Amino acid sequence: MSKIRAAKVIVTCPGRNFVTLKIETEDGLYGVGDATLNGRELAVASYLNDHVVPCLIGRDAHRIEDIWQYLYRGAYWRRGPVTMSAIAAVDMALWDIKGKVAGLPLYQLLGGASRDGVMVYCHANGVTIEETIEAARGYMAQGYKAVRLQAGVPGLKSTYGVPKDKKPYEPADADIPTENLWSTEKYMRSLPALFEAGRDKLGWDVHLLHDAHHRLTPIEAGRLGKDLEPFRMFWLEDAVPAENQAAFRLIRQHTTTPLAVGEIFNSIWDCKQLIEEQLIDYIRATVVHAGGITHLRRIAALADLYHVRTGCHGATDLSPITMGAALHFNLSIPNFGIQEHMHHAAVTETVFPHAYSYKDGYMHPGEAPGHGVDIDEKEAAKYPYKRAYLPVNRLEDGTLYNW
Repeated sequence: MSKIRAAKVIVTCPGRNFVTLKIETEDGLYGVGDATLNGRELAVASYLNDHVVPCLIGRDAHRIEDIWQYLYRGAYWRRGPVTMSAIAAVDMALWDIKGKVAGLPLYQLLGGASRDGVMVYCHANGVTIEETIEAARGYMAQGYKAVRLQAGVPGLKSTYGVPKDKKPYEPADADIPTENLWSTEKYMRSLPALFEAGRDKLGWDVHLLHDAHHRLTPIEAGRLGKDLEPFRMFWLEDAVPAENQAAFRLIRQHTTTPLAVGEIFNSIWDCKQLIEEQLIDYIRATVVHAGGITHLRRIAALADLYHVRTGCHGATDLSPITMGAALHFNLSIPNFGIQEHMHHAAVTETVFPHAYSYKDGYMHPGEAPGHGVDIDEKEAAKYPYKRAYLPVNRLEDGTLYNW
């Protein structure tokens, strides 16, 4: 038995806000987990401090499954992004401790490596098609074998995925939500030209991806998917909101473009129908928002039965702790597909030293015991919380729409 002696929540903002849970045991070990929920960070911090941490003290840190069930079933009010992000932080920290006790990297505890490296994709963004293609060329020169293309939409002042002033893209850009305008018609007219240019200028030896960011209706998504079929995309991501999972049936009737969804999912119940009816090709649930490694393994196991592969969200709204945990998970499961990779700022990597690395289009979690990511509390203390919201979206007539 390795009893939990203490647990604390650390909130820091090295360029953007992160919430970290640190669990310590009576035998002097500790593990860290990510609890970041973009734009609602303090809600998870409060959930942990006020409701979870008091229940952890004195429990056996090695009973990961039991603690997971205790926090999920025992709370009565199940699921939701705040609850599942808090549970995920506990889960990651406990797996980190177990790996340190064993003296093994986490992927070894999950059954060992199923592959030599984890293929990742990056984001090529630009105001124009030409800028996006040039950015993609730059990433390909760094060895990336998969690139997400996002370009500005003519006639719209701003577009999801396109940064301002050529700075790194960070959507949580204001202390009160920014309001953006959206036109599906203008978007659907411009997107095929982006991927036609992508294949013409980048060739066919690179995987090309795109994020529609929940902006379409099912029939619009079906039409867009059909328009994009000649360009053999790796996937079309988040074509429609997936609260109504059956909506993907209509998309499937109209296109063979591979579909990915799930970065905002909290549990296996959010994707059960999508997977069982083979309405998607990639499930994008994350370690931090879907209840940790323990629960994400269940999602992956269900997906494997139906030829659905993983494609975990990996934007900078997840801390390096989640990236490290995700890489161990990715390395171990049989039905891995791809991992999103957005570079954290240098100051973030100073706060979160890590063992994972990138080379020639692949990442590896490293061989450090546990998940291989730590937090430097002295550095973290230099960057206090700063309120930041994601934008909201309106149609051109003023109707509030999906961001």
